[in-house]
Amino acid sequence: MAKYAPFGTIPIQNRSWPDTLITKAPAWVSVDLRDGNQALPVPMNIEQKLDFFDLLVKTGFKEIEVGFPSASDTEYRFLRRLIEENRIPDDVTVQVLCQARDHLIEKTFECLKGVKKAVFHIYNSTSPAQRKYTFNLEKKDIIRIAVEGVQRVQTYRQLVSESEIILEYSPESFSNTEIDFALEICEAVKDEWRKTSCAKMIFNLPTTVECATANIFADQVEYFCTHISDRESVIVSVHNHNDRGCAVASAELALMAGAERVEGTLFGNGERTGNVDIVTLALNMYVQGVDPKLDFSNISAVSQAYRRFTGMSVPPRHPYAGELVFTAFSGSHQDAIRKGLNARQKARFDGDIEPLWDIPYLPIDPHDVGREYEEIIRVNSQSGKGGAAWILEQHYGISVPKAMHPCLGAFITEEADKLQRELSPQEIFGLFAKRWLQKTQPLSLLRFSETRSDGQNGTTGQNNETLTCRAQICWKNQSFSLEAKGNGPLDAFTSALKATPVPRFTVKSFHEHALGTGSGTDAIAYIELEFENGTNCWGCGRSPHIGEAGIYALVSAVNQLEL
Repeated sequence: MAKYAPFGTIPIQNRSWPDTLITKAPAWVSVDLRDGNQALPVPMNIEQKLDFFDLLVKTGFKEIEVGFPSASDTEYRFLRRLIEENRIPDDVTVQVLCQARDHLIEKTFECLKGVKKAVFHIYNSTSPAQRKYTFNLEKKDIIRIAVEGVQRVQTYRQLVSESEIILEYSPESFSNTEIDFALEICEAVKDEWRKTSCAKMIFNLPTTVECATANIFADQVEYFCTHISDRESVIVSVHNHNDRGCAVASAELALMAGAERVEGTLFGNGERTGNVDIVTLALNMYVQGVDPKLDFSNISAVSQAYRRFTGMSVPPRHPYAGELVFTAFSGSHQDAIRKGLNARQKARFDGDIEPLWDIPYLPIDPHDVGREYEEIIRVNSQSGKGGAAWILEQHYGISVPKAMHPCLGAFITEEADKLQRELSPQEIFGLFAKRWLQKTQPLSLLRFSETRSDGQNGTTGQNNETLTCRAQICWKNQSFSLEAKGNGPLDAFTSALKATPVPRFTVKSFHEHALGTGSGTDAIAYIELEFENGTNCWGCGRSPHIGEAGIYALVSAVNQLEL
């Protein structure tokens, strides 16, 4: 394709970043209130920005770019309210952005009066395309603009002489700028700033437009870090945009290449395809065992606040925060997740208080970001045999035996396929109850009682104890009165049914458990019957009396025979 040319390579030898690990969090800078705000169809008003600022502080940001005070009255008044109302904590530094123009710098410093500490961020474009098309200037002229901007900052800094001012300079379009020219202009800026300050300054290296693969940006950052003079006197920052969809990867590789500061936004909001998403970047570190120094332990609350402030949405598949990112519809995924969580729970009971997180398909524990395990497995027509069982257990305490999972799963997914949509937990329980707990045809139990061998009446019996059961049933609209003996209620009732037209069967398996804890809880029983024609059917029964739950389960299983 003659229309496009590859970006090329950076002249770097013996690069070290491929062998470097990220072992600590960078200095995070939120630019939601400036870069993010200017990208909104409807920019935030002052009250929204104040609330957003409070959210960012609560999340743990220590540097927050609050806006472009010289750009509008709203931006100006917002910063003044932060300062005058003492809303900026002592450990938080606000950052302001300003073009390298005399009257804009003066107005910005006037707005900063009374601030304790601020980063003054100036920039000018440096790429060949910007030099050629936007400014029609040579390299020396671009350097002059940057140096004059520093001089104006030095002049007007006297307006806030009691404040600590840190200079940040961005060679805008760094990602498209010749690396040697980016270094040249930054050296000129540093030399000028050193005339009045020996404090560290910040060089912010933006992928204003992401134009190459992430490894190329890492080469650019490492080349800059290893060639800028007096490296210890500067802080190297990155500001990644997402034009190629690689902003997170580019920022990660940049940190490996020597950057120590990252500017970005929550959920990647920003111009065009957005900024680097600090939520994803920080939680990527978290799942590698690195403390990101940001609190996303209630990611849903952060997401809701972000949507409220900005009017933007968080995609359902957004890493860590999306509605569906912890959700599995696939049967094989559901089975692996369920088994992994069960094994983890067993390990905790066995004494390993916090075993290593290694659950299939889940890179992070949903609880760590305030999500619930109930969200993990949801059911539609693609779901497997264990999905419905998981839902019933998590939401209703119904622990369906594993051998019944195929029967239950096939029924529920068939219903989902008919509806062509996901089924809610309430719908799954309703379908389960209608088929197994509430079906009364062709067999219904009208009355049941039992008498123990010692003549005392009761509703439960001990194993191997002779019981006499009396029951009245209805089979295909014909009533039968029954009486038989057995070593328990289920055995006696099974014997009694032999005197009726009910098809003959044998009991293959039986399970039961309490629903909840305490004396007032119901019991639920599950039974598998094998009929003379070779058909196997599962049934479920629920009752306040555990013996009766088994009887109802047997009736339920018989009623599955003709389905």
